[in-house]
Formats: sequence, structure tokens, C-alpha cells
Amino acid sequence: MVPHLKTALNGPLLELEKTFLEHSAKIEFWFREQWQKHQAPFYSSCDLRNSGFKLAPVDTNLFPGGFNNLNRSFFPLCVQAAISRIESICPNAQKVLLIPENHTRNLFYLENVFEITNILKLAGIEVRIGSLIPDLKENKIIELKSNQTICLEPLIFENGKLKLKDFEPCLILLNNDLSAGAPDFLKAAATNQLVLPPIHAGWKTRRKSNHFAAYDRVVNDFARHIGIDAWRINPAFGVCQSVNFHERQGEECLTHSVAVVLERVRAKYKEYGIAEKPFVVVKADAGTYGMGIMTVYDARDVVALNRKQRNKMSVIKEGQEVSEVLIQEGVHTFETLNDSAAEPVVYMMDKFVVGGFYRVHISRGKDQNLNAPGMHFEPLAFETGCHQPDCADRPDAPPNRFYAYGVVARLANLAASLELEETAPNA
Repeated sequence: MVPHLKTALNGPLLELEKTFLEHSAKIEFWFREQWQKHQAPFYSSCDLRNSGFKLAPVDTNLFPGGFNNLNRSFFPLCVQAAISRIESICPNAQKVLLIPENHTRNLFYLENVFEITNILKLAGIEVRIGSLIPDLKENKIIELKSNQTICLEPLIFENGKLKLKDFEPCLILLNNDLSAGAPDFLKAAATNQLVLPPIHAGWKTRRKSNHFAAYDRVVNDFARHIGIDAWRINPAFGVCQSVNFHERQGEECLTHSVAVVLERVRAKYKEYGIAEKPFVVVKADAGTYGMGIMTVYDARDVVALNRKQRNKMSVIKEGQEVSEVLIQEGVHTFETLNDSAAEPVVYMMDKFVVGGFYRVHISRGKDQNLNAPGMHFEPLAFETGCHQPDCADRPDAPPNRFYAYGVVARLANLAASLELEETAPNA
């Protein structure tokens, strides 16, 4: 059954969901037009926040690591989407080389790797896993808590191509976000082999500010198309470069940007009669795993950080130093599971919504980052999928609520497509 979620269903969001339902044919036609012009990422996931008066994405991941958190009833959608995408880019593909993160001790992540291989196998593809672990010289078999096993194999770079022993792939699929950068042999292989997502999608070069700039354009066009205020599905943001939290460099830019975003949000709260206190989230412009993030209610707070807070904001995954930050409008989450704050995460393959889950945190509040140690996940399970509204039923019925979530997640997916096109090395 679906986890029981308590959601603040005050007017504007319910009205927004009804608008989506009433214009579903128009919305789907708009998406079909967009996907004729752009190629969706191979896969992605989108973190959403539902405040009861606003529904917006706060992060889009192009190397999703939670396929093991999806309800298994969604797997046929995953397989169908994988077949569709592989047929469109490499119709004769028979072999895929999957390159995961180097987390050999993170069994939850490795369950995700297993599920990706399982989806591709069900799509009729032979899959093997090649590891970027530098000192891996022979196959490494890892037993998972699900009683399954995966085998990590050492990569072979030969004649400008990446392969494994007795295995030359048609496609290299990355599930490694390249936070520390791509090794030279992977860059060289990408000139001769199809690598998805492309190397420039990795966090060494990707910037969240580029993504949300693309999202801003996508949403403005979409909002005009169906006649809504774009702000209701779009978080305001600013960006600061040349920041050094240890040396207090860039504080003037941070203070100004926080003040500007907060003022924009206050104006919108006043327009809609919203009594909540506005806040912003300052986060590393590159990076994932919920690292390098803080909540700010007042511009003066960014110059009053203590040493522990500065240390937390200074470094992200792979020890990468933070020098650029995104200042993003904070979106409260009014969704709870067993009185714990929850937020939906929607998964996509190609241009299709293929499932999702709730990220839940027992000790975090409605205005805090839930992607933090102590979180857990609740799979979604519905009689109908996120993309199949029941217009005859109540607007707040679960299939309809998740149609709205699917629409916003697909807007973020489309923004990721534009982002990758515009930041490609030869763009």
C-alpha cells in the first residue's frame, strides 16, 4: 500500500494540481513537442519539495543511485524505458559496460548497481561491471544483503577503447558522478565509444546554477502554455563564485545574493498571503550526497558562521573544495510519514517517469535538508503510475498528486537535456 502521507492541501497547490489535470492533454502535447527537439538524459532523478503552496524541484541527479528503493511494481516501466532509449541511440546494442562509484563498502548503493544491471538484462542486454578502483587487478565478487552478488572487473584500455576481458561493449553507462574528474583513459574512450551520461555531466564540470537557469527557461515557457504563475513550480536562485569559507572570501557576494533571493520570496509570500517564514538554502554549486548545504533565514547569518559550519561548507565529496555556491529559495516540505518530514524523489529513464520513493528523516524539520545521515526511504506503490492521472476522481487522490509530481520532474528532466546540450564541449 501507499505510505500514508499528511499533506497541507490548502488552496493554491490543490488549484495547481487541478490545473495540471484539466490541461493534461495540452501538457502531454507540449512535452511531445519538446522531446522532438531535445534528447533526454539516459536516466535521472529529481528531488521535489511540496510546501502546500508551492511544488518545485530542488535538485536533479544525472547519475541516480537509488534504483533499489523503487517499488518492484515499477520495474516493467524501467525495462520499457531502457529498451526505448537503447533502440533510439544504438539499435544493435548487445553489450553494456556499467561503471559504478567506487563504494565497495556501501551495500545499499551496490544494491542499486545490481538493480540497474537487472533492468538492462530484462531489456535484452548483456551487462558487465567495470570498476574505476585504481588498484583493482582481478575480479571482485561482492555479496549483497539481498543474497545477490555483483562482480566488479578491472577495466582494460586498449586501442583507444574501454573494455573488459573478452567483452567489448556497444555502450558505456556511467553510474559514477565523476566528482573528482574523469580519468584520461575514460576521456579518450569517449572519443571512440558512446558514453552515457556524457563526461561533462559529471560534477567536476557540471554546475547546478546552469541546470536551474535552463529550468527557469523551460518553466517560463510551460507556465505560459497552461496559464500559471511560474514561481509556483520554480525556486528563485542566485549564484556566487570565488567563495572560500575558511578565508571568509566572497562574503559580500553571499550576503547580497541571500538578501536578493529572500526579498523575491517575501514579495511572493505577500502576494499569496503565505504566513511561513522565507528561507534560502546555500549549497555547493557542484556536488551531491547532501554535502555542503546550509539553511539561512537572514543575510547576516552567512557572516556569522562558526568554525564547524565553515568546515562543513568548505568540502564536498572526494574532498573537493567548495569555491562556487548556489543560493536557492527554500521550499518547505509539508509532507510527513509517521510524523517525520518527507519529500518525494521521482526517477526517470529517457523521457519517461519510471517510479519514485519518499526520502524520510526522523530528526529533520520541514525547512531542512533531508538528504543527510539518518534518512531512510519509503517506496511508492500505486495502482496507477505517476504519469496516469484519474481526472474523474478527487484532485488530491494519490494518482493525481503524483501526476503533478511527474510533470514537475519531467520539466527538470527537460532542463537537464538543455543544460547538457549547452555545456557540451563542442556546443
